Order: sequence, then structure tokens, then C-alpha cells
Amino acid sequence: MRIRQRPIKKARIEIIPMIDVIFFLLVFFMVESLAMTKINSMPVALPKTSAAPESIKQDIILTIKADGSIFLNKTTATLDTIGNQLAYEMHDKPQSVVVVNADQSSNYGLVIQVMDKARQIGVRKFALATEADGKK
Repeated sequence: MRIRQRPIKKARIEIIPMIDVIFFLLVFFMVESLAMTKINSMPVALPKTSAAPESIKQDIILTIKADGSIFLNKTTATLDTIGNQLAYEMHDKPQSVVVVNADQSSNYGLVIQVMDKARQIGVRKFALATEADGKK
């Protein structure tokens, strides 16, 4: 008696579904990494707090670095020019919240002076940027 054997098929790896999955993961990680960055601010060492920071729409960000340099949305500013630059930024959005993104080792007096200049041109809402401590 003769037994018929089926021809052995070679295993195939389908590449199209694998490309779809890899593309999906790539897009996911790209979008997620963009959501984790502050687009308009300069990198500073923020003070740590025990509470998680609130999410605020960050249209106008005042950054004060440890060396005393001042930035308005990544644009260099000084104490003399910050008022005019803020007035220009707030022209379209007068009710905006100004986020003060000051380095933890920056001069406290300079932070107050910058906030005072902002108050002189009509800013009424400030938010102080902090970083969650991470300790539970």
C-alpha cells in the first residue's frame, strides 16, 4: 500500500502586518514624546513639590535661568525690554496666564522684578512652574 505524502510547505513570515505594527509603534512614541516636552520653554531645574502640578495651557512662558538670563517663549529678554515683549505677546490674548518657569537656584529678587514688570503692563494671572518630587 502506498501512502501519499503532502508536500511540506515552507514556513513564511508575513512582513506586511509586521510593518504595520512597527509603524504604529513609531507614531505612538513620536506623539507621546512630543506631549512630554514643553515646546516654548527653556530647560531649567524647576523647584520640586510633593503635589502633582496642574495642567495649564502654556501660551506665554517667562523663563528665568540660574545665571539671571530672561527668556520669553525662547526669545531673549532683559528687565528693560520684558514689558514691551510681553505686551506684544498678550495683544491677541489679554486674559492669558503667564507661566513663570524659574530655575530653583535663580535670584528670587529677579523673579519678583520680572513679575512686577509684567503686572505693570496688565498681566493679572501668573502660574509658577514646578516639578513633581516623585516621592510617595
